[in-house]
Amino acid sequence: MNNQLLIDNLRCIPDWPIKGVNFRDVTTLFKNPDCVKEITNELYEMYKDKGITKIVGIESRGFVMSSALAVRLGAGIVLCRKPGKLPCETVQQSYAKEYGIDTIEIHKDAIEEGDVVLLHDDLLATGGTMKAACDLVKKFKPKKVYANFIIELVNEGLNGRKAFDDDIDISTLIQI
Repeated sequence: MNNQLLIDNLRCIPDWPIKGVNFRDVTTLFKNPDCVKEITNELYEMYKDKGITKIVGIESRGFVMSSALAVRLGAGIVLCRKPGKLPCETVQQSYAKEYGIDTIEIHKDAIEEGDVVLLHDDLLATGGTMKAACDLVKKFKPKKVYANFIIELVNEGLNGRKAFDDDIDISTLIQI
């Protein structure tokens, strides 16, 4: 994989959204067709033999690459969204964040017991949202659950991987 291509095209915004945070903006990766191709190809190679039947994109940057990968894998796409964004009956999961409680939801009919599910988001920091998404997906009793991120922050002391249960296979494309 061409990690340098991705790193060179990743925008870092200091002190956003609050002072002291270096926000990693993946939208600069998405606007570069070489980066999108590199990410798609690498994700395909990682998951082509895993039997993935559904890819859950986490709102909202997780939607981008989950869609591209679903096409390559022949898998369905499931949207994991904030409350009130999905039009039909949903299953919800609430979780604690550093400044309060948040909730995510998936359509009640989106995942079946035999599905092999890959959850995808852009960045692993504390792991809170993806951990909640994994817990939410487990309510559907899928056969297997994988979690993937484009970027994992490893040098900022956030320890995002520690948030997950041992049965979740976690992978990232680049670590910063």
